[in-house]
Amino acid sequence: MSKTVTLRLDDDTYSKFRAFAASDNRSLSNFIETSALRYISESEYVDEFEMAEIESNKELQASLKRAFKDAKNKKGTLLSNV
Repeated sequence: MSKTVTLRLDDDTYSKFRAFAASDNRSLSNFIETSALRYISESEYVDEFEMAEIESNKELQASLKRAFKDAKNKKGTLLSNV
């Protein structure tokens, strides 16, 4: 079920959002929702360049393998809200 959210925007920000929504033929609320979801999607995953950097970093790879092994063996302390 959808939820209603109240958002307070200054006049300039509202005008920008409204203009972008209109240029994309969307309602203001749909534009805000779509933009927020796109931001989350792009922030949540690494892109091909970041992945190439991760894969080429041997020290990082070794550290990740040790961490995975420790987690699998329940070694260490889980920290939340860090």
